[in-house]
Amino acid sequence: MAIEIKVPDIGADEVEITEILVKVGDKVEAEQSLITVEGDKASMEVPSPQAGMLKRSKSLLAIKPRPAH
Repeated sequence: MAIEIKVPDIGADEVEITEILVKVGDKVEAEQSLITVEGDKASMEVPSPQAGMLKRSKSLLAIKPRPAH
């Protein structure tokens, strides 16, 4: 089952993916960092919410953050 990875709000209207830390086919653990994002004032690594395998990824230049409630 596919899950959506939500980027936490880091205080910017848009964030840029500056580093992709895993590739398609990689097994990932819960809380393992998947990508690094950077906004106007901060950067952070975004973790996997659960263990699994990366089946696909989308290349995005900028994404709008959505709160990870």
